[in-house]
Amino acid sequence: MTASFRSPTSWGARSSGSGFTLIELLVVLAIIAVLLTIALPRYFGQLEASRESVLRENLRVMRETTQRFYGDVGRYPESLEELVEKHYLTAVPLDPITESSTTWQLTPPPSGYDGNVYDIHSGAPGVARHGEPFQSF
Repeated sequence: MTASFRSPTSWGARSSGSGFTLIELLVVLAIIAVLLTIALPRYFGQLEASRESVLRENLRVMRETTQRFYGDVGRYPESLEELVEKHYLTAVPLDPITESSTTWQLTPPPSGYDGNVYDIHSGAPGVARHGEPFQSF
């Protein structure tokens, strides 16, 4: 029996042309860069929109909760922590703009009403996407 040997090129291996050329790599990187310049601004814009939506919802829930508290107890709460202690809220919500639960701006009730929390606003500086200040939400 005679052994037959094949040359390396007959096995399907490439000799000098294997791999990607520099031009091919640059074209792929340019395509990726174009896709990122289209996608990233939309992504960050949606992040801002979602933060504003969460802020509006958190404010709506806290305002509704203070009104329920007033209806049940006959006075407004002394603090947001009182709403948590009396199980009206499970926790004080975060302000999604400042990412803190301690930056809420509390408005006291009009004279003649007991308590310290009549209305709640965001303590975040700056304005929303449509030019409205966060404190006016």
